[in-house]
Amino acid sequence: MHAFTELKVQEHAVGIHWFGQSSFALKDAAGTVVQVDPYFPTERPAEKFIHDAPPLDETTLPTDYVLLTHNHRDHTWPESLLRIHATFPACRFVGPAESIDNLREQGVRESQLTTVAAGERVALGTVIAHAVWAKPPGGAPEDGIEPPDVTHLGYVVEIGGVRVYISGDPINTFAEHDELLEPIAALRPDIGFLTTHPNEGEFPYFDGSVKTALKLGLKAAVPAHYECFVKRTYDPQEWAAQFPADGPQTVIIPYNGSTVYALA
Repeated sequence: MHAFTELKVQEHAVGIHWFGQSSFALKDAAGTVVQVDPYFPTERPAEKFIHDAPPLDETTLPTDYVLLTHNHRDHTWPESLLRIHATFPACRFVGPAESIDNLREQGVRESQLTTVAAGERVALGTVIAHAVWAKPPGGAPEDGIEPPDVTHLGYVVEIGGVRVYISGDPINTFAEHDELLEPIAALRPDIGFLTTHPNEGEFPYFDGSVKTALKLGLKAAVPAHYECFVKRTYDPQEWAAQFPADGPQTVIIPYNGSTVYALA
């Protein structure tokens, strides 16, 4: 079994494993495991992937639930999802319509599929997931941002008494849109997994990531969406250096490593 299954998690805390990119696993004291956007291709050409082996053999991590943010290949990857489904047939998959349609077409049983929309909440055993917007469906015309090709969600996950914000892939100007921030802030997240990039432009730049964390009132922030693709990575220390001294704690989880985040 994967080492994360043995990680001890106390009450009022959440176990976190980061597999690279935006793939995480969360665990509470009850032992409930939620994976987020599992992306573990077995074919890994050196010109594309930083690491020559996938960070997880999906059959080794018992998983109760999977949250999907959107139907892009590095967030809804049927190869990984079908291995989870085959090994842990009780696992339930939750995500936007396009991701769930993808899994339905792959033969995943209807009883294990739940479509969720922004503004909705889903009970996952001892866990509750609140869906929020990452990219608004109309884009942001005032910022020159076109409507996205698929539904893009984020989540605030209540797990172990901790509220975890998962940004998904937000628009570049996310921090400037109170209509996106306010529903998230109202859920009072404690720690956030924030997709960012220093110069690419699809996601918030580092300063936009910092501004998002501050506006949401996060106690801690974790960088996401790096250490997977050769041409789409960044130095997390440069991201962390942008935060003010009195801002959220920056938590940099080592590649394919675990930590426990506990409320003070």
